[in-house]
Amino acid sequence: MLRLSQIKLPLDHSEAALEAAILKKLHLAAADLTAYTIFKRSYDARKKSNITLVYIVDVETPKEKALLKRFKKDAHVVPTPDMTYQPVGQAPEHLLQRPVVIGMGPCGMFAGLLLAQMGFRPIILERGKSVRDRSVDTFGFWLKKTLNPESNAQFGEGGAGTFSDGKLYSQVSDPQHYGRKVLSELVNAGAAPEILYINKPHIGTYRLVKIVQNLRATIESLGGEIRFQTRVVDIDIDQGQVRGVRLDNGDTLTSGHVVLAVGHSARDTFQMLYERGVYIEAKPFSIGFRIEHPQSLIDRCRLGDQAGHPRLGAADYKLVHHCENGRSVYSFCMCPGGKVVAAASEPGRLVTNGMSEYARDESNANSAIVVGITPEDYPEGPLAGIALQRQLEAGAFQLGGGTYEAPGQLVGDFLAHRPSTKLGTVHPSYKPGVKLGDLSTSLPDYAIAALREAIPAFDHKIPGFAMADAVLTGVETRTSSPIRIQRNEQFQSLNTVGLYPAGEGAGYAGGILSAGIDGIRVAEAVALSLVKG
Repeated sequence: MLRLSQIKLPLDHSEAALEAAILKKLHLAAADLTAYTIFKRSYDARKKSNITLVYIVDVETPKEKALLKRFKKDAHVVPTPDMTYQPVGQAPEHLLQRPVVIGMGPCGMFAGLLLAQMGFRPIILERGKSVRDRSVDTFGFWLKKTLNPESNAQFGEGGAGTFSDGKLYSQVSDPQHYGRKVLSELVNAGAAPEILYINKPHIGTYRLVKIVQNLRATIESLGGEIRFQTRVVDIDIDQGQVRGVRLDNGDTLTSGHVVLAVGHSARDTFQMLYERGVYIEAKPFSIGFRIEHPQSLIDRCRLGDQAGHPRLGAADYKLVHHCENGRSVYSFCMCPGGKVVAAASEPGRLVTNGMSEYARDESNANSAIVVGITPEDYPEGPLAGIALQRQLEAGAFQLGGGTYEAPGQLVGDFLAHRPSTKLGTVHPSYKPGVKLGDLSTSLPDYAIAALREAIPAFDHKIPGFAMADAVLTGVETRTSSPIRIQRNEQFQSLNTVGLYPAGEGAGYAGGILSAGIDGIRVAEAVALSLVKG
């Protein structure tokens, strides 16, 4: 097959127009076009008066060889790469030891799925509940302010991404097309086929629940085992080799291959690993607030007169500003037509996140606006970033009144250095609620200064971004893991053989897609090790 890129068509083009563009580009007669499929569709909105759809298509034609010769100097006509996933191995008939996967977020789920597909019958341990029961607890917290530390927006089947819009795009290098494997498995589990080709695909929070259940059922049908409400409290390490894990019920599991896919909020697990001597280092992450605007404002600024067009959907944005104090401020986890949600996992601490449903039809747009920080800001050791997160989250809890209401402030008041006392035209979506006041004490002074410089700068890119009635909600502290568990070329811990740090919690991913990709890579490393014996 041939892959054609940069096919541009008007926003309201017909289906026949795409086929006509393919024939025109390749100088083909209709009879010579056997079939075509859309590999990717995005849009170019740099000229709001002339927004175009941009396609990459895979074309099947009997004239492929002749066309490749004719277009050999055209980078937009190339052979379609083979993206079919090929397993690296198969479990031996008599498997002596089953691999253990800790965590049932996207990384652990895909590590478990791949191991199950290769016949290794993994045991997956999840400290939280199944996704359906976890949803009840999470929504209950938002409505009733009752936090379950083991079942919330961070812990439970599906991981943190379950309550964050189900975004499926990533900027990680993926020459082996593992991302395609992730997307294909999600489609097999019930996701809309459009995620295979639309730019910046997402599933939507509520749709993810059924998809996660279906992936679990597939793992179980292949001999995998999932144990919910099962927390790993210790790892047995003997002379630098993993021997097994100890569970909170007192049981032990023997295994020389343990995948650590615990997510970025398993702070007690990180502490345990550090005490056991597993090599851990502090890494950069970011802190800031959530900001909410009317979605209509973002649509208008980004899409002009085409705002609301069904082929475009709710508009998003991506912003960055380099401040005079040396800090960088950027938008993160932008949720068009979404909500700001409570994402706490520890009592007495408050943290925010954002989510959208599939339709993305809520009245507000929200994103994190965060300031990058590095271990130089928390130099007290590998776990010092966690201590800083806890300090800021505890402060936000108190600033919000100690009831899991979040502290908030209008952008106009924040920029003018005055507390907010009443809302304007933008009503915050955060549940259990927002307590207005002064956010300037909720983050370090350098972060507050950077945010006050960045918001007006962002207004030059998106007019209205600094609107006085826009709402800031604090705090956003879990943009990524504050630690990295270094691993070698075999994906194992630098000083602990058989321990496979993986995904976002270990510092190797940043979202559902990249976590799933890392889960596949680690599963392959485990499989190769087990096959070699």
